[in-house]
Amino acid sequence: QVQLVESGGGLVQPGGSLRLSCTTSGIIFRDYDMSWYRQAPGKQRVLVASITRARRPNSVKDRFTISRDNDVNTVYLTINTLQPEDTAIYYCHAQRGRIHYWGQGTQVTVSS
Repeated sequence: QVQLVESGGGLVQPGGSLRLSCTTSGIIFRDYDMSWYRQAPGKQRVLVASITRARRPNSVKDRFTISRDNDVNTVYLTINTLQPEDTAIYYCHAQRGRIHYWGQGTQVTVSS
């Protein structure tokens, strides 16, 4: 059974920081390309960070940092200087060639 489980979301004030985690099981983690997406209500799901350094929106590229720890099968997303427009559900994504998986998402809400 393949599972990607995100955690670390919650309510944070503007200007704050968060670190999201995605722990995987059922895959050979080190063989997968890992990335993070987000989706706000009424908007498309968009890439915010990728281990492969794929192109992403200017609104996130300078504030979002992705990292991975193959020893614990986990990928992280560090978000700095959070803004209200960062409010969204954040999804972990794993891909190996034609095979890909999504996590269930974790809610991030940025508000005073």
